[in-house]
Amino acid sequence: MKTADSPPSKVTLVRVGSGQAGQRLDNFLLGQLKGVPKSHVYRLLRKGEVRVNKGRAKPEYRLQEGDQVRIPPVRQAASPPDDSQMPLPGELAETLRRAVLLEDEDLLVLNKPAGLAVHGGSGVKLGLIEAMRRLRPRADFLELAHRLDRETSGCLVLAKRREALLAFHEALKSGGVDKHYVTLLAGVWQGGPRRISETLARKGPRTQVRKVEVDEDGKHAESFFFPRRHFVDATLMGVEIGTGRTHQIRVHAAHEGFPVAGDSQYGDFEFNRRMKRLGLKRQFLHAETLRFHLPGHERPYQIQAPLPADLEAVLERLEPLDV
Repeated sequence: MKTADSPPSKVTLVRVGSGQAGQRLDNFLLGQLKGVPKSHVYRLLRKGEVRVNKGRAKPEYRLQEGDQVRIPPVRQAASPPDDSQMPLPGELAETLRRAVLLEDEDLLVLNKPAGLAVHGGSGVKLGLIEAMRRLRPRADFLELAHRLDRETSGCLVLAKRREALLAFHEALKSGGVDKHYVTLLAGVWQGGPRRISETLARKGPRTQVRKVEVDEDGKHAESFFFPRRHFVDATLMGVEIGTGRTHQIRVHAAHEGFPVAGDSQYGDFEFNRRMKRLGLKRQFLHAETLRFHLPGHERPYQIQAPLPADLEAVLERLEPLDV
């Protein structure tokens, strides 16, 4: 069914906010003119119909806070109704409000609930970032600064300004973000702390769920495991990672012969079944602490997310091991 076009819009003057500063002009326009073909947006730029501070500007121009962008009248295709702007279900909205661990003008740090993907796609209609944007519709800018697996809970950083996002990414690249996790592993860990440096690579067709494997041609990954509590057939571990590869902790743990409890992809089936009887309904992996310093910012960050009640309950049901 062909949708009718909306009538031509009027000239619009948009003042660039702090959250949009640093964005390319063409990307900014594509976001403002949803439903308008990309070719038409670039035609408007070439013809000089889009003006920045009353002057012509190239598509690659980086917007600055306070710039005034003139958007000419355009005919936009009528979009089918969607629920992206609908209020969040009350229970999810309240869960996310309670999940805030820290907020300032640059960052928003959440204690991410397990079971909630960080973004939509691949059958996930609503991810955490989409939910937060709906919860805060007036926010100029809100982006994921990094990611956690869907079943992993704990510290997750969102950037409220583009400059903060770039600064956090720079800190990640330079090794300036200390990430500390807590996990329950199958088996009794022998010895003390252990550093695992095994390169990792994704395997399998892109059209399928791709597993990560230890591979000498993969990317460098380093995890530091240290035991915290021993149980009869499991070990509670602290893990610090110097890199942030996909599934890094889960793959390194499984490679050492101590897979993460509840991990359906890399774990031990029989052990997982026993843990399920004790109430474990997801992988036991929690991003407990983040410590970092943003380049160009004086304030150091140290954020801690307490272990969720569902994981605490599993630990209480395990039999301690005297070592």
